[in-house]
Amino acid sequence: MATHKIKILPEYFRAVAEGRKPFEIRNNDRHYHEGDTVVLQEWTGRQYTGFQIKKQIGFVTDFEQKPGYVVFGLV
Repeated sequence: MATHKIKILPEYFRAVAEGRKPFEIRNNDRHYHEGDTVVLQEWTGRQYTGFQIKKQIGFVTDFEQKPGYVVFGLV
């Protein structure tokens, strides 16, 4: 199992924090797998805010995604 630190814009960070967005769509350049941990670090586009959320990947699929991209569920 791996841990991935990834940037996330404030509007999406809030949605994850509030439980309204239980998934991420990402380029699979990190080879995400079920059971991996993601540390979502809030990023304004210029700098980190210092806020972060740690989640586990519950499921990964590339169904109907652009080439090289996946959707993974956050639990």
